Amino acid sequence: MDWKEVLRRRLATPNTCPNKKKSEQELKDEEMDLFTKYYSEWKGGRKNTNEFYKTIPRFYYRLPAEDEVLLQKLREESRAVFLQRKSRELLDNEELQTPPMIGEEAMINYENFLKVGEKAGAKCKQFFTAKVFAKLLHTDSYGRISIMQFFNYVMRKVWLHQTRIGLSLYDVAGQGYLRESDLENYILELIPTLPQLDGLEKSFYSFYVCTAVRKFFFFLDPLRTGKIKIQDILACSFLDDLLELRDEELSKESQETNWFSAPSALRVYGQYLNLDKDHNGMLSKEELSRYGTATMTNVFLDRVFQECLTYDGEMDYKTYLDFVLALENRKEPAALQYIFKLLDIENKGYLNVFSLNYFFRAIQELMKIHGQDPVSFQDVKDEIFDMVKPKDPLKISLQDLINSNQGDTVTTILIDLNGFWTYENREALVANDSENSADLDDT
Repeated sequence: MDWKEVLRRRLATPNTCPNKKKSEQELKDEEMDLFTKYYSEWKGGRKNTNEFYKTIPRFYYRLPAEDEVLLQKLREESRAVFLQRKSRELLDNEELQTPPMIGEEAMINYENFLKVGEKAGAKCKQFFTAKVFAKLLHTDSYGRISIMQFFNYVMRKVWLHQTRIGLSLYDVAGQGYLRESDLENYILELIPTLPQLDGLEKSFYSFYVCTAVRKFFFFLDPLRTGKIKIQDILACSFLDDLLELRDEELSKESQETNWFSAPSALRVYGQYLNLDKDHNGMLSKEELSRYGTATMTNVFLDRVFQECLTYDGEMDYKTYLDFVLALENRKEPAALQYIFKLLDIENKGYLNVFSLNYFFRAIQELMKIHGQDPVSFQDVKDEIFDMVKPKDPLKISLQDLINSNQGDTVTTILIDLNGFWTYENREALVANDSENSADLDDT
């Protein structure tokens, strides 16, 4: 019974001496006496409370302060030993032998799958489970799974664990995330293991590392916290692209589309150097205006220099990389978020008719300069709202742009004359491409 209820009943009990009325102070004293009595009794029933608390496992460990050098070293060593132990628990290359394949694809049923699991080593036990078998079971009418698919699954799992351990060695804080400097160290030490980067000059290493790291942080750190979860790094495809450079026979096409390849990194850095006409290592608004086809509007470039980090009004290489990643990946949510922030001139979290008109007027001005007949804003505005179909018919949010799958087209229309011209003449361009293809077929 609740002690409050006990007190309430006790005080409600009629006084045994009706002729004597208790004062307010006496009633308070009696209430306190009863409270003390029952509290002591109930507490006595839990006299082993402290012992009970000792059974709760410790769940918080304070990180050593900067001046606690010995504790920091101890923590680093203990983490290194732990990760080494985890690494030894994984299958090594000798244990991961590709099964010989002769004739048709080899299959195995669940009963034999369990038998193999019983004979496998301790390291393999975790893979021979009903859950794994069910995950790999697809359309086989006999309820079997492919042995090669199972082998590839195991290979992938082992690779993920190995990579996680490798990344965790650079997690200085030991909190499951990498800071920018941590990821820079990881990639710098990875370069010698990637044959496709053998031709890079060591003087270019710092620029290459910066180029590679920016892609991770641009897409995986949208809130710009300065750190990325190791789980997020493993879940995305960027690490696969980076480690693809281990392939000595990687095709030229694959290198050109891989952000982390040497040709790609040199291309991006070369563009930066070409834009930097005064060779001061930074880009002014005028220098950046020559980016791509040199048809971006001044209004949009003004917003870039207003919102992005600059130094005395000029952009450094890291900020330039964010700009390039946004414009080259306009279908991606992170890129749309970057551009949306620039278009949202009133910082309201949405684009309205005013903001659309603000940017499109600059497109109309460029059309006049190039001798083109300006297009009516009303027509363009209606097309944009028809494409996006926002929840609110008068406002376009970032989520509306992402959901519409038309975010790249909408942003291009508003910031780049060449992009707008391509959109306006898309039907003619498609027809022209079809005619050219037909001509080639005839020849």
